Amino acid sequence: MIGFAAAIAGTLLYGVASVAQSYAAQRASGAAVLRHPVYLVGLGCDLLAWLASLVALWSLPLFAVQSLLAGSLAVTVVLAALVLHVPVGPAGRVATAVVIVGLVLVSWSAGAESTRAAPGWFVGLLVALLAAVVAGGVALYGRGGSIALAAVAALGFSGAAMAARALASSSLSLAGLLADPVAWMIVAFGVVGAVLYARSLERGAVGPATATLWVIEVLVPGGLGVLVLGDTVRPGTLVLAAAGVALAIAGTVALARGGAGEPAPGIGGESGSSQG
Repeated sequence: MIGFAAAIAGTLLYGVASVAQSYAAQRASGAAVLRHPVYLVGLGCDLLAWLASLVALWSLPLFAVQSLLAGSLAVTVVLAALVLHVPVGPAGRVATAVVIVGLVLVSWSAGAESTRAAPGWFVGLLVALLAAVVAGGVALYGRGGSIALAAVAALGFSGAAMAARALASSSLSLAGLLADPVAWMIVAFGVVGAVLYARSLERGAVGPATATLWVIEVLVPGGLGVLVLGDTVRPGTLVLAAAGVALAIAGTVALARGGAGEPAPGIGGESGSSQG
């Protein structure tokens, strides 16, 4: 129950963070976004949500934690309508409901977290992913579109989640944790992901960008958690777990394709920001 409570807290905090960062991205551009007071509030919410996700990872499999955190998209859509005046049509409401149903199924099917240690090559995989994310971010930062930037940011956050999951299955003292390269990769992945996600919000609406983010964050780390780290579902609930993940992804894809609506005139995207 502590794991579920932590995941739900992370879901709410991530939703608030996305809207706060989008609000800041509408009023600044480039590095100035990272100094905007509302962005810093959103970043604080992100940090708290990330800490909550670490608590959840101590008792829940990675695919369940990531799927639950993807529910922050529903929080983002609702808050974006209230704060950013982004219209949510019938399709957006249906898609949000589909996401929620999918997350309920995932929650019901989640088994205990695996205690299997990460294989020796896992750190090499994380290093390669970090290099790819940094290279992609450098290539896209100047002229990349919102969805492409969100996708690379999602790979960054996925790397942070996988690294955190690997640490959660190990027994390290504080000194050992600080000396572990995987712990520092969590920080590196998180920083790159945050910068690219902020850039994505400068260039497009918060709903599609966040939906893209969470589709990748469910599929990549969740899949590797099952295939590599030994995460499992409760006996007899494999079909429910698969259906839940499929519904969550289908709902987020629908939102990414415009179900969350577009910003009102003068709000969001490049036309509503202070970019030159």
